[in-house]
Amino acid sequence: MVTEITKGVRVSVETEYQPAYSSPSQYHFVFTYRITIENQSENTVQLLRRRWYISDAGYQTREVEGEGVVGQQPVLEPGQSHQYVSGCNLKSGIGKMFGTYLMERLVDGTRFQVAIPEFVMVAPFRLN
Repeated sequence: MVTEITKGVRVSVETEYQPAYSSPSQYHFVFTYRITIENQSENTVQLLRRRWYISDAGYQTREVEGEGVVGQQPVLEPGQSHQYVSGCNLKSGIGKMFGTYLMERLVDGTRFQVAIPEFVMVAPFRLN
């Protein structure tokens, strides 16, 4: 698990290779990642947008940007957390992701970026 804290918002990531959904002979490797966002600040915040940078060994880096996470724009009171699972397909079986969330402090409308820590995705047999 990797974790990073930005302005009182803690983001933790866990990854898992999904062999049942992957087809290495067709250069298709599926990974899931579980994100936990914890509001450790003293203000209520809302996640508005996300931006991901996805590196796939030997291929061009992709950028993905959009509203919310898995169709939601969660509001987190102080001490609350939000968890979701999403996925990523790679062609090489080795890659990494990192990014940012655009958050808004609801008390005054201040918007700020929260870092999503870089995490690695490696199909287990690629480690040999």
